[in-house]
Amino acid sequence: MFIEQEKIILKIMTAQEKFKKNIIEKKFICVGLDTDFDKLPDHIKKMKDAVFEFNKQIIEATYKNTAAYKINFAFYERYGSKGFDALLRTVNEIPKDILIIGDAKRGDIGNTSDMYAKALFDHFGFDASTLHPLMGEDSLQPFINYTNKINFLLALTSNHGASDFEKLKLDSGQFIYQRIIEKANHWNKNKNIGIVFGATQLSELKENINSFNDLYVLLPGVGAQGGSLAEVVREFRNVLNFNFLINVSRGIIYKSTEHDFASAANQELSKLNDQINKILSDK
Repeated sequence: MFIEQEKIILKIMTAQEKFKKNIIEKKFICVGLDTDFDKLPDHIKKMKDAVFEFNKQIIEATYKNTAAYKINFAFYERYGSKGFDALLRTVNEIPKDILIIGDAKRGDIGNTSDMYAKALFDHFGFDASTLHPLMGEDSLQPFINYTNKINFLLALTSNHGASDFEKLKLDSGQFIYQRIIEKANHWNKNKNIGIVFGATQLSELKENINSFNDLYVLLPGVGAQGGSLAEVVREFRNVLNFNFLINVSRGIIYKSTEHDFASAANQELSKLNDQINKILSDK
């Protein structure tokens, strides 16, 4: 009976409760399941449902040490209906007390946005989404209306092209990404909004971290893109802000291409957790 009650409790945890649970357990790494068939171990490639089987073994090895999983839709959409089946099965494989981010980068208006929100939250069962905010509040509202979910707005991304638009200066003197952060705070009445802020943008992080307030922060760009985990964590420690997740994809899931790939992924995840907690405990 207790086990059944526990299952019911886990099923109804909100995204915010899952995020808070991570902070208590001192877990800050989000494992990105950007699963590319071409990069899978040879023995996995021979399996019928290779992408799902790879994800399943990664999840089984890492779920006790991860704060979240982020599933990038592009890596599944490329395979059409078969890819979406692997995506849905992957979501169902993840324990119910772990935050699952649907990295679909949606952002549209009216009924279109409403359908996107229903797809991510009702059909696929994600706890959180990533959203393009440049079409304005009405394009985000259907997602914001899900008060038990978290929506990460793209503010300042980790790629070089972020300078093309996100760092343009407005007449007010703000950069576009700063205006997005300001609006995100304004829209965060239900405490269900976050921002995506690239770990590669360290100087901007230092300058703007005090404006994050209660926003959840998702930080891509550590590892392959050149972002420094240690420097990012120190900035959050310095302002006593623990509402952050650091996403690592390739650096964890492709740590090994041999039969030990899952255990190697967990070893790397544990190593990163240890690094973070050592920094957070330093005075």
